Amino acid sequence: MPGAANRPPGRAAGVPVAALLFDPDARPVLADLQALSLGRAFRVMDDGGVGGHARLLCDGLAFDCQGLAPATARRIDTPLQGITLPAGFAAADQALVTLSPGAELAGAARLLPVMRVLSGLVITLADLPGVRAIAWLPARMAMSPAWFAEAVGIWLNGGPFPALALTALSRSDEGFTSRGLAYFIGQEFVLTGRNGVVRDTDARGAIRLTDWLVAHGRIDSPQTVELPGFGTVYLEPAGSDAVLARTL
Repeated sequence: MPGAANRPPGRAAGVPVAALLFDPDARPVLADLQALSLGRAFRVMDDGGVGGHARLLCDGLAFDCQGLAPATARRIDTPLQGITLPAGFAAADQALVTLSPGAELAGAARLLPVMRVLSGLVITLADLPGVRAIAWLPARMAMSPAWFAEAVGIWLNGGPFPALALTALSRSDEGFTSRGLAYFIGQEFVLTGRNGVVRDTDARGAIRLTDWLVAHGRIDSPQTVELPGFGTVYLEPAGSDAVLARTL
């Protein structure tokens, strides 16, 4: 995750959730945010520009925006999985402008209504000149702004949770493993195929399972669920932070 940035005294830095990636010489300044906010569904609040920091208000919720020029550029210090990005794109070479829920949202920062507002704000900020990619940091994913806007926009308009934008899936011989789901429910899952055989169709099951878990929350006891468009899956907790899922 990005390191801590300078911030106004007395204000705790939130943990960044999303980031817009810029060429280091093309980062926005406070005036760029103020210009973008005209006629948009957010506004710039107090602390604007101090130490590269701005406070953004959107739908009554406050978010911390960090990494603005001319403060020292923020960098990613963990690898990101790229999707729909140009060949050779290196996230580590980019400068980050990050968003995190404000201190006022402590205890509610990970609730879906807050994440909806934050992800919608990211889509709006992607209209800033020079945005090269968007990163969803809990999933360690970087993607094109167009991909993020399409996937998340469908969700914001009542569609399924964007499992391939706000979480990630990795495949192995054992099955599919989620990454970033724990940010929403406190658990990651491993989905194994029927009779231990992983099939290509199980990828669809992993996406459906992500959507179901985000909607229903953590798994604390064994249960069987029916996933629309896929089939039946058996779920059981494995410790406090994992779920074992098996296609039936």
